[in-house]
Amino acid sequence: MMIEILIVEDEKPISDLIRLNLMKAGYSCTCAFDGMEAADILEERNFDLIILDVMLPKLNGFELMEYIKPLGIPVIFLTAKATLDDRLRGLTSGAEDYMVKPFEIVELLARVNIVLRRYNKMEQQLTFKDIAIDTKNQNVSKAGKHIELTPKEFELLELLMRNKNITLFREKIYEEIWGSEYSVESRTLDLHIQRLRKKLDIGDSLKTVFKAGYRLEE
Repeated sequence: MMIEILIVEDEKPISDLIRLNLMKAGYSCTCAFDGMEAADILEERNFDLIILDVMLPKLNGFELMEYIKPLGIPVIFLTAKATLDDRLRGLTSGAEDYMVKPFEIVELLARVNIVLRRYNKMEQQLTFKDIAIDTKNQNVSKAGKHIELTPKEFELLELLMRNKNITLFREKIYEEIWGSEYSVESRTLDLHIQRLRKKLDIGDSLKTVFKAGYRLEE
């Protein structure tokens, strides 16, 4: 079953940008363009995650949060309201995260993954062509045959598969997988990418994006 995400954002270009990238990453998305519309949708349907703007017509994000909180759905605020008071209000209202516009779509995707993982809502079975991974048991197979990966190779493959068709910047990959800042001298990431290409025989599907990072492309 697909992860269902509700995007509550009144600016259509931003809503479309988020929706398209989340759909590319394999999520199912519904969009609401004001607070009342979002509340109406939530009366009818359940979601795994809500991405919520603060400055919304009819009912603002902080007010809508009062309605969402008893539902137990995790929320990421995504807003231009950047003061410390706004951040504190957002986080103390029960939101899992608070991001300020302008934002990088790759960072938003990473935070979505973190929140879903925290709530045990991430899909456990992922596929890419003839490659399948079971995230719960950390098993990888290709065309039905088991492939042995190191823990870091597995984490890297999972990150790439959860972000199919999206360029992941080196800095973000290092932060996600190794929990450290990227160093230009380091060849750790390149070495792990080479090993994945060899072990999984994925060739051109695992693209090197010049001076940026890597992308797993369908």
